[in-house]
Amino acid sequence: MSTDYLSEIPLDIRDRAARVKLLAIDVDGTLTDGQLWYTPEGEQFKGFNVLDGFGMKALREQGIEVALITTRESLVVAARARELGLRHVFQGATDKLHSLTHLLHALTVVPSEVAFMGDDLPDLPVLTRVGLSLAPADAHPWVRSRVHWCTRSVGGHGAVREACDLILSAQGLAERVLHRFLPE
Repeated sequence: MSTDYLSEIPLDIRDRAARVKLLAIDVDGTLTDGQLWYTPEGEQFKGFNVLDGFGMKALREQGIEVALITTRESLVVAARARELGLRHVFQGATDKLHSLTHLLHALTVVPSEVAFMGDDLPDLPVLTRVGLSLAPADAHPWVRSRVHWCTRSVGGHGAVREACDLILSAQGLAERVLHRFLPE
């Protein structure tokens, strides 16, 4: 995926992204494609995009915290968070704003330094109170019309990576991440 589109993002969005110290992300429909898969025994499966995972790791490596806040509870989400080294995971969060407020106090971060990405109505209380609100391209229209920026990708297919790339680019960190992988 080319990141040329990042230069086309409006300056006010880039300014908001430049202040981000914490990216909090909804899971179902944002970090995943929103489909819930169950075995006959009730075991749950979700698919995660490796591009999204790498983006979250890149943010963390550059000193930007990443959190997951989801209303559902899933062993799969806990396993993915562990694999990525995410320390802030709120599952069963029926009040996502309460979970975020708790995290802000723990990290001494203010709402203007937070980006939140979500796709549906339970995300709106948080999306309307953070410095940078984001949604995947396939978010519900009521959400898309109320966020600062929508990604080109849909949930579970690189939308979170676009948000990570935006933040890294706006903070002048993208080249540092890229050069780790380029031959000398």
